Amino acid sequence: MKPLDNDFSQSHLPFFSVKSCEGREVCRDVYYWTNQIVNVCFYGESGSRDWVLIDCGMPHSKEKIMEAAEARFGHDGKPKAILLTHGHFDHVGALQPLLEEWDVPVYAHELEIPYLNGERNYPKGDPTADGGLVSELSPLYPHHGIDVSGSVRMLPDNGDVPFMPGWKWIHTPGHTPGHVSFYREADGVLIAGDAFVTVKQESLYRVMIQKKEISGPPRYFTSDWEAAEASAGKLAALHPKTAVTGHGEMMESGELERSLKMLVDRFDDLALPPNRRSH
Repeated sequence: MKPLDNDFSQSHLPFFSVKSCEGREVCRDVYYWTNQIVNVCFYGESGSRDWVLIDCGMPHSKEKIMEAAEARFGHDGKPKAILLTHGHFDHVGALQPLLEEWDVPVYAHELEIPYLNGERNYPKGDPTADGGLVSELSPLYPHHGIDVSGSVRMLPDNGDVPFMPGWKWIHTPGHTPGHVSFYREADGVLIAGDAFVTVKQESLYRVMIQKKEISGPPRYFTSDWEAAEASAGKLAALHPKTAVTGHGEMMESGELERSLKMLVDRFDDLALPPNRRSH
């Protein structure tokens, strides 16, 4: 397996929010847990042995994620699969170490697989995307792809989500080419990844205090803003009842509906980096 091989990947990134190591149940079978500044999701009812891990958090978080899984499900068994919204370092940081413990399939979109089988690297972070410290440090974040080619699989063409009956995956590119979100129409639960987030991820202060507000995908790592805007509109059109995003607290009901409408209506102001806005 090809490791993450950038400066910060060799040590713990020094970013933590007030919600770090806290978990919250979204509904009976969806639970999210905050790993420093990023959310990891668990699908499966409390105590179940049929569960799925969605995204794998920050580097050096294997033990913490395994502890969170054991606390949720009451045993140290492995998941049926690992699903990835995308392959950025803060969503696959513990993937390789976890696969050394758990021999399970990893599912991702076809366009994301080159970043997961050692073929491609993501662009470096853009320090000019915003004036915040998180953006300014972003060129130092790991941006190299990893190689889990022995475990990675393509998500099914029909939109079904493996081991998650009733769910569909939705291609929501922009932040990365193969970014996906997961949606269950029956109750309107959306796992959005970084298609949009509920904290201004570029501001270290707002990340630390977890100030809840709608925001576009993290600016410093988003590669295609036209696609990102279309993806936000696609998710807003679903009228989800509850959303768990890759960063920030869950949002639901009227607050979510209003916030998504505002994001779509004011995407240039709320999401685009200042140097990309039309004046």
